[in-house]
Amino acid sequence: MVQLPRPSVAPAASAEVPDKIGKYPIIKVAGKGTTGTIYLSHDPYFRRDVAIKVYATATDDDPQRAKIARKMFFNEAHMVGMLQHPNILPIYDAGEEDGKYYVVMEHVQRARTLEAYCRPDNLLHIEDVVKIIFKCAKALHYAHKRGVIHRDIKPSNIMLTNDNDVRIIDFGIAILLDADISRIEGIAGSPSYMSPEQVQGFDITPASDLYSLGAVMYELLTGFRPFRGSSLSKLLNQIVYATPPPIHTLRLGVPDELEEVVAIALQKDPARRYANGGEFGARLTRVYQQLKAQWDGIDRHEHFDTLRRLSFFHDFSQAEIHDLLRASEWREYMAGDEIVREGTADDRFYVIVTGRVSVESNGREIGMLNSGDCFGETGYVSGARSISSFRAQDAVTVLSVSSTILEQVSTECQLRFNKVFLRTLIRRLQGAQNRADPAA
Repeated sequence: MVQLPRPSVAPAASAEVPDKIGKYPIIKVAGKGTTGTIYLSHDPYFRRDVAIKVYATATDDDPQRAKIARKMFFNEAHMVGMLQHPNILPIYDAGEEDGKYYVVMEHVQRARTLEAYCRPDNLLHIEDVVKIIFKCAKALHYAHKRGVIHRDIKPSNIMLTNDNDVRIIDFGIAILLDADISRIEGIAGSPSYMSPEQVQGFDITPASDLYSLGAVMYELLTGFRPFRGSSLSKLLNQIVYATPPPIHTLRLGVPDELEEVVAIALQKDPARRYANGGEFGARLTRVYQQLKAQWDGIDRHEHFDTLRRLSFFHDFSQAEIHDLLRASEWREYMAGDEIVREGTADDRFYVIVTGRVSVESNGREIGMLNSGDCFGETGYVSGARSISSFRAQDAVTVLSVSSTILEQVSTECQLRFNKVFLRTLIRRLQGAQNRADPAA
């Protein structure tokens, strides 16, 4: 039986916060899902913050959900001490108190899941995608060698830490080979990332996790899932029989070598996929080394030289410009192309590298921007909808910086960028004021 993805985590009411769970004092609720609640706590013995997942096993309104939650608890509790890998979220402790089951995990400050980077307008750089999937492949190889199959690899179960390291999370429905305790009936994963054999109810092997990881890589590269259907039955039929759209048709600039890497992971026949996560990682390493030499030798130098000449980047150090290039996207537009549409939400900030951009409101041109100018302040700062449209007047190249992805760069680069950004914004506001008041 296939279960649809669980609802996203939502804040819980403060009245639900207990003083302690086991030996752990509770600080606050960190999130709430269908199978339980996550609390932030502090381990006084090891002097570290921890996250405590308490399973909703005492609910009378849905005994089936409570049964599943208990099984998920025992499943994750059984993992305590088994999986000690830098890219797997560690489980430190597990227990039962007053009929409530809980597991104690690492708390990762300011972590975010890969879901944030699965939109076509907020994609990671190809180089960063390769690094992330490489770490995931190695972590899965480690787990598989210990008999653990995750079964629910998806973007929301892969976290990025504040320093851009990776953690695979949520082993609640994992299979522990040769252990009956991990056989959770009715739960098979999240449909969009399930392997063909998982969809058809066949035996699950480590190759199924590698398929799911390939589906995640496809989505990180394109912003689209490999298969999409208007109904669950149509989606599952596509997973079993269809071929996903070629990656290069959804995102320009993805090398053929990477497309081939993903294609192998998404093979219908498990025997035709990578033999294990180690082989998947090794293939990514070879491709990355080939591509990095090309990227470093061509684009980076050209882009750096171009940015260095723009007034916006005069105060940036060389290291800061290189850092910013990694967290931004180089986009090109033809004359007449709409870059930002009035009324749309866009958290990106744009610096015009070459060309001219017209500013329009209600279909009427109200201004013109040139090389070195910038736009998109409203959405970048507050996430508000744009009050103007911005259109390429001729061939235009812009540097697009997402507020979300900017969090990945060094603190020094973030501070420099925000300082220059604020100075530019103040100058623009002062200019608007002077135009409105000629006597000022």
